[in-house]
Amino acid sequence: MKTQNKVMGGQVLLTIFTLSMLCSGARAQLSPGIYDKTCPSLGQIVRKQVSMALKAEIRMAASLIRLHFHDCFVNGCDASVLLDGADSEKLAIPNVNSARGFEVVDTIKAAVENACPGVVSCADILTLAARESVFLTGGPMWRVALGRKDGFVANQSSANNLPSPFEPLDSIIAKFQAVGLNITDVVALSGAHTFGQAKCDVFSNRLFNFTGQGSPDATLETALLSDLRTVCPVGGNGNLTAPLDRNSTDVFDNNYFKNLLQGKGLLSSDQILFSSDLAVNTTKRLVEAYSQNQGLFFRDFACSMIRMGGIMNPVNGSSGEVRKNCRVINN
Repeated sequence: MKTQNKVMGGQVLLTIFTLSMLCSGARAQLSPGIYDKTCPSLGQIVRKQVSMALKAEIRMAASLIRLHFHDCFVNGCDASVLLDGADSEKLAIPNVNSARGFEVVDTIKAAVENACPGVVSCADILTLAARESVFLTGGPMWRVALGRKDGFVANQSSANNLPSPFEPLDSIIAKFQAVGLNITDVVALSGAHTFGQAKCDVFSNRLFNFTGQGSPDATLETALLSDLRTVCPVGGNGNLTAPLDRNSTDVFDNNYFKNLLQGKGLLSSDQILFSSDLAVNTTKRLVEAYSQNQGLFFRDFACSMIRMGGIMNPVNGSSGEVRKNCRVINN
């Protein structure tokens, strides 16, 4: 991981100094320096803890980014995804037995609380952890605007309406637009599937009877189809996993987009960015551009993460608390 970061040095430096001018959508009440005096070691603490988590299990990088995504799309970026309880978003269909990394967030929170008790929100910790997960696996660095508050309630019903790997492209675009994001964000953030794993349950529908007429998804490359049928046979264990990006499983790069050009997207929601009819006038050109220019992808991905990180709770706005324990609201 250290070698990758050195290689990325020029890109990282460029990103840090120019993204504030290139990106729009960050909320005015958030600021990268908000904890400079109250918790000056915050960045070092989060990086150290995420680095330790990735050394234990490199897949955790993708899991932490996914947690941040699932948090921001429900109630805004307020750490509602971390709450336990009867209405927990952890129990929503997209998350149950799927969302991971809660224990890592707990560990980071404990380390931060030890240094700066009662100062840093769980929402900010999760946002920083997602950024570190990208950077430590070879991706770009960007300054994270901070100052989010932790929400008081979870929203399981909204979590059940997260963008789905089974949805058509127009529905996915509409869900991004509903939270203030755009088509560039759809494609760039999908690039987080450059690493991580997916369960057979979320892509096996493409392998055997995709159209209802006994044939697989015609956009799926034949050699990959054969391999996936071995991993996920009819009637097999739906909890088995396959890598989202087979050629660079643990590295944050632009190989995901190269895969889409070859029909090697694992999820239907991945491949439709390039192969669907709607993609021709919406997402296809971006997929092609990112496949050819990793620097462009890194820049747009960082901008999209900044915009997504600025999504606020539509009801409570910036109100909330700094939880002592990320899993429960304060007494």
